[in-house]
Amino acid sequence: MADEQAAAESESLSAPGGQALTAPEGEALTAPEGEALTAPEGEALTAPEGEALTAPEGEALTAVQEQEPSPYQIKIEDAGPATKKVSIEVPQEVIAAKLQEQFKQLRREAAVPGFRPGHAPQKLIEKRFHGDVRDQVRRTLISESYEQAISKHSLQVIGEPQFDNPDAIELPDSGSLSYSFEIEVQPQINLPPLTGLSVRKPKVNVKDEHVDQAMLNLRQQQGALVPVEDRGVEAGDYLIADVHLKVDGNVVSHQHDGQIIAKPGRFAGIQIDDLDARLHGQKPGEKREFTVAVPQTHPNEQVRGKDVAVEIDLKEIKKLELAEINQAFLDNLGFADEKELRDALREQMVQRVEYDVQQTMRDQIGNYLLQNVNIDLPSKLSDRQADRVLKRRRIELLMRGMPEDQADARIDALRANVKDEALRDLKLFFILQKIAGDFNVDVNEAELNGRISLLAAQSGKRPEKLKQEMSADGSLLSMYIQMREQKALDKILETARIEEVDVDAMKADKPATGDEPAGPSEANLSDSEAKPPEPEAKPPGQ
Repeated sequence: MADEQAAAESESLSAPGGQALTAPEGEALTAPEGEALTAPEGEALTAPEGEALTAPEGEALTAVQEQEPSPYQIKIEDAGPATKKVSIEVPQEVIAAKLQEQFKQLRREAAVPGFRPGHAPQKLIEKRFHGDVRDQVRRTLISESYEQAISKHSLQVIGEPQFDNPDAIELPDSGSLSYSFEIEVQPQINLPPLTGLSVRKPKVNVKDEHVDQAMLNLRQQQGALVPVEDRGVEAGDYLIADVHLKVDGNVVSHQHDGQIIAKPGRFAGIQIDDLDARLHGQKPGEKREFTVAVPQTHPNEQVRGKDVAVEIDLKEIKKLELAEINQAFLDNLGFADEKELRDALREQMVQRVEYDVQQTMRDQIGNYLLQNVNIDLPSKLSDRQADRVLKRRRIELLMRGMPEDQADARIDALRANVKDEALRDLKLFFILQKIAGDFNVDVNEAELNGRISLLAAQSGKRPEKLKQEMSADGSLLSMYIQMREQKALDKILETARIEEVDVDAMKADKPATGDEPAGPSEANLSDSEAKPPEPEAKPPGQ
């Protein structure tokens, strides 16, 4: 008997067969200490007449809530890696009820000539607004049924739905409305070991020559452009010219009074590594034309894979005169003397190196995760996902101190191959979202504002203004995701076995690639274009 009583007290009170819970006459329903009263799905907890249901102190009376049945017929099928096909049928009675509801609401609000609001005949309302109401009901039913399919089946959607023949989705005169779409969903992820990983930390020292280079960069930024009249173009000159791009003799692009720097780089969206040599010696009033072979990966279809003739009509040459380091120069920058300025530049470099070092270690963890996690990715990536990669890359470049124009040029170069880059980023995104959830990692408002303030200081903008711009173009969300991923990687680094190594040793271990973000090296202390290696993290014991 004692055993039976103990067994009974170890369970929540429930009734068999979908019946309501009842207590003996004159008694209250109670549950064992620490347990909640529960009833079968869809049933209510009941007590004898005049009695109250009671639970232990601090506990709540709970019943399993019955989910409201869906008015829509929804079918979910696998349609490939991390992709579902959703088929939805909206019954005729649901359509009729929604139409009736919409017409009634419209009758109360519509202004019909000759009638006071709410007094126009229903038949007249239906005839006058027939097309508009049916279109509104169609859009409402599609939206509601879509949301219900996603929520009731707990689909973790990561892209925009791709509808089958969307132009054919019309509200029928009779019968049900049927439509289908494919959606990309978050895949299942099994994580590898995350503790005790071997990570190498590059040792980078800020030296006097790095500060000297930073001072030179600052003098260039504060310098003045002065006209040149006694010679032709030399490397590094700043030019004003009219530029025309031609394919088969036809102008496909042009810019008047365009600003050009005579140095290797992207010109009119085309990479020209010998631009300074091609323009050398050209004088104002002269025209030069040369041909450039545009790669197949160029984003502009008009020039992709073609020989493009570049015509430059030079109007003006200017050269950069470096600013002198004098008291006026120092006062303009807000420093009392040159030593104070150099100390500030050194401190700025140290902070940037620390960020780069941390990012390089994060990259090693990211490489380890990519190599040790198998994920079935969607077969096609949306433009929105590709755009997210570009926004993320731009933020990374700006965080490393790269000027905006150089960062934009790098992003233009990446744009042609962004889908390949997006595959890698999307896989890592899924992995880090799971890790962030497992570790309860998030980014608060103060952390987000701190990052915005840092970017604002580098770009010379007010933080409030920059935040508005980033919110408008979607890069604020990209930065939030990036920061959350970085915090997830830092959680793994907290338990990693870290070995300090020389930068040159890391370079010898793995060559740098043009598509990787920049990391710490002595070169990029003064040159934002440098790219370090990214050796992979190793599992414990290796």
